[in-house]
Parts: sequence; C-alpha cells; structure tokens
Amino acid sequence: MSSSRCSGGNRLVTAERADAVTTAGDYTARHLSVLEGLEAVRKRPGMYVGSTDSRGLMHCLWEIIDNAVDEALGGFCDRVEVVLRADGSAEVADNGRGIPVDTHAKSGLSGVEVVFTKLHAGGKFGGGSYAASGGLHGVGASVVNGLSARLDVEVDRGGRTHAMSFRRGEPGVYDGDGPDAPFTPFTDHSELRVVGRVAKRVTGTRVRFHADRQIFLREATYSWDDLVSRARQTSYLVPGLQLSIRDERGDEPVQETFRHDGGISEFVEFLSPGASVTDVLRLTGSQTFRETVPVLDDDGQLVSKDTERTCEVDIALRWDTGYDTVSRSFVNVVATPKGGTHVAGFEQGLLKALRDQIKVNARRLKAGNDKIEKDDVLEGLTSVVTVRLDEPQFEGQTKEVLGTAAVRSIVSTVVDRELKSILTSTKRGDKAQAATLLEKVVAAAKARVAARLHKETVRRKNALETSALPTKLVDCRSNSLERSELFIVEGDSALGTGRSARDAEYQALLPIRGKILNVQKASVGDMLKNAECAAIIQVLGAGSGRTFEIDQSRYGRVILMTDADVDGAHIRTLLITLFYRYMRPYVEAGRLFAAMPPLHRIELANPKKGQDKYIYTYTDPDLDRTLRDLARRGLRVKDTPQRYKGLGEMDPDQLAETTMDPRHRRLRRINADDAERAEAVFELLMGNDVAPRKEFIIAGAAELDRARIDV
Repeated sequence: MSSSRCSGGNRLVTAERADAVTTAGDYTARHLSVLEGLEAVRKRPGMYVGSTDSRGLMHCLWEIIDNAVDEALGGFCDRVEVVLRADGSAEVADNGRGIPVDTHAKSGLSGVEVVFTKLHAGGKFGGGSYAASGGLHGVGASVVNGLSARLDVEVDRGGRTHAMSFRRGEPGVYDGDGPDAPFTPFTDHSELRVVGRVAKRVTGTRVRFHADRQIFLREATYSWDDLVSRARQTSYLVPGLQLSIRDERGDEPVQETFRHDGGISEFVEFLSPGASVTDVLRLTGSQTFRETVPVLDDDGQLVSKDTERTCEVDIALRWDTGYDTVSRSFVNVVATPKGGTHVAGFEQGLLKALRDQIKVNARRLKAGNDKIEKDDVLEGLTSVVTVRLDEPQFEGQTKEVLGTAAVRSIVSTVVDRELKSILTSTKRGDKAQAATLLEKVVAAAKARVAARLHKETVRRKNALETSALPTKLVDCRSNSLERSELFIVEGDSALGTGRSARDAEYQALLPIRGKILNVQKASVGDMLKNAECAAIIQVLGAGSGRTFEIDQSRYGRVILMTDADVDGAHIRTLLITLFYRYMRPYVEAGRLFAAMPPLHRIELANPKKGQDKYIYTYTDPDLDRTLRDLARRGLRVKDTPQRYKGLGEMDPDQLAETTMDPRHRRLRRINADDAERAEAVFELLMGNDVAPRKEFIIAGAAELDRARIDV
C-alpha cells in the first residue's frame, strides 16, 4: 500500500490492491481510493493520535483540553473542568470566548461545524486569534470528532447556548442520551441549535465525547493518574488557571483541583527530589527570527512568505545534592517528552556557560585537564524549559518533538547570557551559590573519570587473561548470562554454609562485611572508595551510574541473601539503594532479587509416611497458622520450633533446600513500577534530610510491634 497527501488537505489518496496485480498496465486509476473529510482519520487513526490503545484515547482527551488551555494562554479563560463520566465518556468545559457560532463565509457552515468536521481548520493559522497556542495543525477537534461514536458540543456566546451533535463525525440530532440513542443525520443543511439562554457576559465551550469502540481497543481506558499529572503540570505552566478534574467511574467520585500562581518556579520545587544546592534560577529572554512559511492568498493558492517570529524563552532550574536529572520541556504549554530544538539549545547554553566559568576558576576549583561534559552539568539538575512562539513546527501530530531550527540558537543564547550573569554576580548570596555549583560540576566530572577508569579495569577477563576480581568471590563455572546467579551474602559464616549449599555450576557467592555505605547520602567518589560497594560493582563488571551497561554484566541475576532479622533487613535496604542509585537497569529489568530464608523450623515428632520431618515457616503469623493446622490434623511438634537468627545457623542441606535451590526456594523480585514514587521513598528513608524521616518514624511508631525488636 502506498499513500500520499493531496493539496486539498481533507483527502487521503490510497492505492490498495483488491486482487493480484501482475503488470504495470493493470495498475490504473480504478485502484485508487479517495477518502473524503474525516474518513481519512477513521481509516488511519494512528497517523493522528499515535495508537488505538489507552495512549491514543488519552491523546484525544489532551486535544480537547489543549484547546481550552489555549484560551487561557491567550488570557481569555481562567477555569477548565474535566470530567470522566461513568458511562465512559469524557467532558471538557472552559469559560473562554466560546467557539464562533456565526456562519463561515467560504463553507457556509457554522464556526462550530467547521471546527469539528474540517481538517486543518481553526483559529491558529496566523489569523490573529491566538498569539501562541498548543494546537497548530487545526486537526485536533475534528480528529476527536471523527474517532467518537458520539460528540456533543455546547457553546455559550451572545447570551445564548448553542448546541450541535455528531455521530462518527457526521452532524445530526440524537433522540436520547448515549451513543446508541436514535440518530437522524442532517440531509439538506445542518443546524446549530439554540437550546437555552445565558447572561451576555457568560461565555465558554463544553465538549463531551464517547470514544468509538470500533476504532479504540475495548480495554483502552482513560488514566486518572496521567490526567492528574497533566492537570498539575498545566496549572504550573499557566499561572492563575484553575483546573478541576473529576472521575465518576468508581463507586465514589474522585476530584482534584489545581492552581499555581508561582508558575514554573513552583514546578521545579515540586519536581526536585533532593536537598537544594542552588535556589530556583529563572532564565528568561526573547529573540526574533525569520521563517519562510506557506500561506493562502486571496485566491486560495499557497504562496511562500517571509515572516518574522518572536520566540519567548522562560526556564526555571535548580541543582540539588542528588545525581539524577529531572527535566520537563514545553512549547506553548504542550509537553515535548522527546525534547527537540529547544532542549538541545538549553543543554548547549548550559554547557557553554559552565565550561567558561570553570575555565576562569580552574585553579581555585582544581579542575584539572578533563573537559566538562554534558552529563556532569546535568547531574542533580531539575529543569523546566518552556518556549512560546507562533506556529511551532512539530514532528508529527502528537507534538512530542519540536523541530523549529531557529529555536535552538535562541534558547542557547538566552541560557548562556542569563546563567553567566548569575554566576558572575557580585551579590554575596549569588557568589556562594555559584561557587557551590561550580564545585559540584567539577566533582561530577572527576567522579565520571574515576568511574570510567574503574569500569575499564573490571571487564570480565577471557581465559587468556588474568582475573582482577576480588579474592573473596566464590565464582561459578558457567559463563551463561541467562543461568548464572550471584548471591551477595551477609558475613563469612553464611559464606561458608552457602559454599557447601550452592550449585557450583551456576551459583556464585560474594560476601560483604556488615552494613555497606549509605550511598543515598554519599558522593560518587565516596561510593567508589568503599570496599564493599567497589567489590560489588567490580564483580558485576557492568560499570555504574550513567556508564552502566547491563548487557556487560557477568551474571543474569543478583540475589541478596541476608539474615531474617532487623539487621539483615537494614543491610538488604542498603544494597537495594546501591543498585537503585547506580545500577538501576538491574532493578528495571527485574533481575534483582531478595532471598527469603525461613525464620522458623518445626520438627515433627510423628511424621506420617512420606511426609517431611521438617517444616519451614517464613513469618510469625505463618508459624502460628502452621502450628494450628498441625494440631488440627493430630500431628505433634517435637520441642519448641527453632528460630533462625542467621543464615550461618543452617546446615548446608537446609540452606540449599530453603533458600538456594530453585526447586524449593522463595525469591522476592525487587522492582520499581513507579520510579518517581520509589525515588521519593528512597530519599525519605535514606537521604540527607532528617526532618521528614523523623516525622515518618514518629507517625508509624504506634504501629510497631515491640516484640519484633531484637534486644
């Protein structure tokens, strides 16, 4: 199948073979199909909304929300309400100017019908209605209409409420509620009905649509969490705009309201995960550029025209003590998760400004000869990059990447100029922050160099090379990545038992002494200097941090095997923190596990034939249930059940059967389904800020069972 867009804009011409075509002569105009109007949208929905699953369904909702937000961006609206109805429909209402209801001169249709039925039609093509907007292709509302089983729109304007309904893009009248109600399409001419009266000062638009299940998958649903996140971020981007969202699909309605007058500075404070190194810095500026664009002349013909554009740059950023980078970028309040020219310009300007300042202060900072790289600058940075310009060029209708070339140099220039102004300020507070920031960047560069050198020395050696692995590693014979396992065990006593209990073919053991360094607080350099942390990274052979490559790992699984007590849980938490901070792909790939050694051993005094003499339990409630069950079945227990204090108390056979043998053991997979929430929990429990952790402990003190505390 081949396809091409026609100059008419509302047609998609496709060539499809209904039967076998054997020669060029058999391929004629009769094989061409012309899809008029919204037929193209229904034929190729992925071209307009990306997919037909939940992601595509959410994109339809974003299109309608963005239209309302564009009104707020222009200063005509200060309230947007979004409701997910119990019947599966979604409704968006705003108090903007309202869609025009008068008759469009060229088409003879009302403005409402033009907006919802004509592709590439709207008020965002340089007609003066919007200085900058999220919509620019003029297809958002009409695409949603074409992909809806039913869409209803009401417009308050001129003291009246106007209404119109559509069925899969076709205007008409419904007799009842819901998409299955009887529908009568308009034949001779369509009608924009007047259904009520309002005060003349009241204006706005309400759109309610039922997604067409002929197009979208049955399991496609609106995501409440995504809607909350989008509403929150939009409220930061448009200060003064109140966004109310409501979900009526559950047993109890859920509602959230967002309004942030502080703008993107507040957004950065919300996103920043750690203790601050600098205050929130605001970099703003604007420049003009010239762009050649096609425009329609009076005869309806496309002609090229040189147009002067203005690009406004507004960036908020803050460095914190962590190592992760949190970045959000937007063009006219539309999120660009895959970046684009504005993000490239931001990083370019950031790198140039800091390189120049470090060069000037090289002696004081002891920067050495290593060149500062982008990753050094981005370490611990939280940023929100926003630009506003007329008719931005995006890559595709989903608007995930900005493509306007001139924006890169403009953003780079603004960032370089404004950041240098802050870094060279003579104010006492600014000077102290600048010095701290430059020291952090230089430290990150040194740590990167040290990590690279460390990584180069720990690659797995082949048979002809000598091994530089730690002497305390008890390696396995297998080189199979899929099968091999590394057990990180607590203490030498557990190592001795584990050595006898393991399968030497594919199970390796690495002992650690006591509690390793808390890497949530420590720097990268301190982490690499720590003997236990360095040994783990060295044995895995895949590097650490930004240089970590999971494909280079020597083992397919890592299993944390610690004692079943409070100290063992603490050590396990510290190890998980190490992996989460510096070897996160292991966690994301589901290849990090925690062994579950038993807590008790019950010995039966009168086991029945074929029954095991020993029964293992893993928790106190599990022990109580098991003892009651044995008593009910008439089985007596010999002596008091044994409580294991550590792995070293077990015989090799017991450790193998309960903890190491894949046929019998229990493993708990360590994962992070929600990385942002996981990061917040790690920071709370293991980070530098003591006050929130103290509050957490005090709040949970009443739930603690004192009998579980080892004394």
